[in-house]
Amino acid sequence: MTDDGSVFAPLFQDGARVAVDRAVMELRAGRPIAVDSPEGGSVIAALDGIEPALYDAFSGSGALVLSAPRAGALGLAVDGPIAIAVTGLGREAACRLAAGRLATSPAAWQPAGPAGIAGIALCKQALLLPAVLASSADSGPLPSSVHRVGAADIHAVVERGCDPVEIASAAPVPIAGAADARVVVFRGGAASRDQVAIIVGDPDPEQPVLVRLHSACLTGDLFGSLRCDCGDQLRGAIACLNGEGGGILLYLDQEGRGIGLRNKMRAYALQDDGLDTIDADAILGFDADERRYDIAAAMLKRLGYRRIRLLTNNPDKGEALRRAGLDIVGRRPLLGPVTAHNQRYLATKSHRAGHLLDDLRRSEAS
Repeated sequence: MTDDGSVFAPLFQDGARVAVDRAVMELRAGRPIAVDSPEGGSVIAALDGIEPALYDAFSGSGALVLSAPRAGALGLAVDGPIAIAVTGLGREAACRLAAGRLATSPAAWQPAGPAGIAGIALCKQALLLPAVLASSADSGPLPSSVHRVGAADIHAVVERGCDPVEIASAAPVPIAGAADARVVVFRGGAASRDQVAIIVGDPDPEQPVLVRLHSACLTGDLFGSLRCDCGDQLRGAIACLNGEGGGILLYLDQEGRGIGLRNKMRAYALQDDGLDTIDADAILGFDADERRYDIAAAMLKRLGYRRIRLLTNNPDKGEALRRAGLDIVGRRPLLGPVTAHNQRYLATKSHRAGHLLDDLRRSEAS
């Protein structure tokens, strides 16, 4: 028994992680939370899917907090989130201001406070639109059911990244293109989302292992969407690992370069209006790539692999794994077919995101 008299107390020693995980789930459920900072307490709510009654509760003295990329898309040169008073601003107008194609920037705004900035970080963890409503909590006591979390704890947990990962389950799963495959499911990632390793064959940990980091793409991987190359890359990676005699594919829950499925569909709608994928994400308030690869590095280490030959066209992945302490000893490209449907997307990855797509550049020059 611990000093506080509870045998369960040691299970909650990482109070910051517990508080942030709960805050993420509260925002995803559409409920407001309280965020404490040196400037005082604030109540925040995610704008994404907000109910009219909850929005009205902020309409008297609240502020709409938008991320720096969204502010930039509105024509504002800022280096952090901004706050806009919502007095007189209806719910639909606020949603257009947060994620619409507006021609003019807001007339009045100010830098967001600590609670609003922390709220933006939480929304990204929750895979929600990075826009929150924030209001001072000084008007009266909050119900005991309202979850409280410190702004400093939010930033500390987000910056810290994933906790040590553990293997939750594993089983042999023969898959198309690699009958000798095993699926390993990990727990311990951001917001407790499961992450998956597909081990093809029996790669030797003493030798460099061929590894593919594949971010989940429901539309491309499962439904065969033609507007990206993700499904082709997934199938090509499995074939490549099998042809090499073994390797590892990490299937990471980072849909849409880390913005989540609902936001990815919003970005698709904006792309149909003429934007490329990076500009569409900025309209929604996201950076060009919201993914992190600390979870991938932790999974590889847990499996016992530290020397990596990376199967990728994206140099950022190799740099991220190096920073996490892995030895990247080589890179192999993974190229799929260029079609009329995915050419614009691939061109954006090549010219704006720095992906190494030499075949695409040659086809454009011909």
